[in-house]
Amino acid sequence: MPSTAESLPQQIIAVLAQHRMATMQQLHLLVRPDGSRQTVSAPLNRLRRQDLVDFTLLPHSRGTRAWYLAPAGIQVTRDWMLMRGRPRYPITSASAASMKTTHTLTVLRTHLAFAADARRRGDEHKPLDWTPEVSHTLGDGDRIIADALMHYVLHHPDGKRVKLRALVEVDRATTSSERLATKLIDYARLRTYTPLAPGRRSRPAATSPAWQRWYPVFPRVLFVLTGAGPLTLAHRIEDLQAMTAEHPAVQALARSVPLGAATLEDLETHGATAPVWTPLSRRGGQRSWTEL
Repeated sequence: MPSTAESLPQQIIAVLAQHRMATMQQLHLLVRPDGSRQTVSAPLNRLRRQDLVDFTLLPHSRGTRAWYLAPAGIQVTRDWMLMRGRPRYPITSASAASMKTTHTLTVLRTHLAFAADARRRGDEHKPLDWTPEVSHTLGDGDRIIADALMHYVLHHPDGKRVKLRALVEVDRATTSSERLATKLIDYARLRTYTPLAPGRRSRPAATSPAWQRWYPVFPRVLFVLTGAGPLTLAHRIEDLQAMTAEHPAVQALARSVPLGAATLEDLETHGATAPVWTPLSRRGGQRSWTEL
């Protein structure tokens, strides 16, 4: 997140630029988890009077507001060093915001589960260590867009630090279980995709896969499920396991990349690093996502 030398209004703007949208409670938990809600509400309302932020009302919420950057607020962030190189999908109107609120806020809710757990454990995971909607090409005009890319530094009692990355898929049970499971095929394609040289249909442009441009190791892939009852979510996890066991490319992915699934409710109740993650490769019982 912005350094402590930067003002709280700047931090609010940066978080909204990164996450696209947040409720007051979510902003409070992101930028001032140890303060009162008034600490965030006062500068947020000042930003609205300056036409830098705006809000849409959440349906069926008794007046809960989802805040996002207004056009002037988007313009403010264009030259900020900390925002360079980050994907931007700004929301440009209240009507556009209302169409995106449920999924966007659920992805942010997932981030908050990891952030709260990191604070409790003393690990490193800040508001801008979670980048929503990260896109990678798969060739042939195809792309995969992860709901989020997470950076996380695990602190061990002996002082050892371990840098972890994860591509996170947040599933609200709004599509078929089979369609969810095919995401694993796309990640298997991403792991092996090497661009072809311009004008050459068969000669690779590089000797290494494209993902190595961004990551030292391929990020682990985490599925976070919500939006249905426990039995339905358990069946969706079983279908992810079946895809891992049956598809040759996904089998190869699972041999070198940790893959896991958990429910959002378990993350919020027990903590994101609790043993609530089901390995998709069927090796053993539930464990922490850091130990998949």
